[in-house]
Amino acid sequence: MEKAPIKTGIMGGTFNPIHYGHLLIAENAAEQFGLEEILFIPTGHSPHKSDSQILDPKRRCDMIRLAISDNERFSLSTIEIEADEVNYTYRTVDHLRQQYPGRELHFIMGGDSLKAFHTWRHPEHILQYAHLLVAVRDDVDETERLQYIGELKGQYPRARISCLKTPNYSLSSHRIRALAAQGRTIRYMVPEAVRIYIEENQLYGPT
Repeated sequence: MEKAPIKTGIMGGTFNPIHYGHLLIAENAAEQFGLEEILFIPTGHSPHKSDSQILDPKRRCDMIRLAISDNERFSLSTIEIEADEVNYTYRTVDHLRQQYPGRELHFIMGGDSLKAFHTWRHPEHILQYAHLLVAVRDDVDETERLQYIGELKGQYPRARISCLKTPNYSLSSHRIRALAAQGRTIRYMVPEAVRIYIEENQLYGPT
């Protein structure tokens, strides 16, 4: 009997810093879609943000390692950081197909990004090789989002796109950086080890 392929989730982002919102999305993806592994892939050279806006890769990787150390399904991948070219998702998917042949890839994305997905580089390539999991909050009306999903499926008939239900947890890395810069608390927004790391290294402002 042929062994079923390992289901691998792809969780990309700048993670500047990683926070509980990221971890909740990843955990819910694993639970709802039976993912056996989720790769956290911090951005190297982003097509959407200038490098000056992003903390250096080592610091972001350190925080990811601290945040995921207690979850055996979570791991860090540095393929985008190590790449010389701009990080486009279709390239990342290709690299993972080569690195992990035979795996079933599931690309996790925020619901807010879905509207612009058709403007990404080679969306058809992403949809050909990865199951798109669109994170949506429980308290949000999904009428418009389901319409976008329907349009994408109409344009790419073989696309696999599913809604990933997540808790009503509103938090952003930008908000955390702003609070840290003001010397305000970020406790319970990030794992405690990450909070200590941020404060000890004065990453975003006063402690």
